[in-house]
Amino acid sequence: MVSPTARDDVHSANSVRKHRTQAERSERTRELLLDATIECLVELGYARTTVQEICQRAGLSRGAQQHHFTTKAELMTSALEHLFKRLSDEILAATAELPAGPSRIEAGVDLLWRAYSGTLSTAAVELWVAARTDPELRRTLLPVDRALGHATLEFYREIMGVAVDDARLKTLVLLTVNLVRGLALDAMIGGDERRRDALLAEWKTLMTDQFGRR
Repeated sequence: MVSPTARDDVHSANSVRKHRTQAERSERTRELLLDATIECLVELGYARTTVQEICQRAGLSRGAQQHHFTTKAELMTSALEHLFKRLSDEILAATAELPAGPSRIEAGVDLLWRAYSGTLSTAAVELWVAARTDPELRRTLLPVDRALGHATLEFYREIMGVAVDDARLKTLVLLTVNLVRGLALDAMIGGDERRRDALLAEWKTLMTDQFGRR
């Protein structure tokens, strides 16, 4: 005969497993929606990206989408945040393999350029342009954009590994972010690759002069 205590333990364990399984399914649904949103933004652009298309690519119903994201703006900005988090994790993992000395600063700028010049840049530009005339999208996008800047600042602190003046560091990081965003946009419209390389190389020299020779 099974004791009441044993039955309670089994019931509790089953409840935990069931809850975990539901949470895992919910997280997987969310990821499918976010990945499909980024895919649509990159391939179709914001204007042609519809919630119906996103759900179709994710293999999910409209009801599943509405359960996780009540508005299109919320879905869009969450997708950008999701993408940046994934890229940030990759960048931070790569810092362990960066060289020591002044070349570490140059390698750090290269890492940031690679992150901003790919899918992240394309998706972000689509949303920034759309946010100009979409107050709801702008309202949800601004906090994500600020968080992106904060994470980039922490990334540079990790790379430099030295005590630097916060105000000066913040200024240079913001300049770096805006430089790579501009270069990424230039790449998207077919600008001169050699000119981009030259500008990036010059900026890496300036950053190394500021922080790498201390």
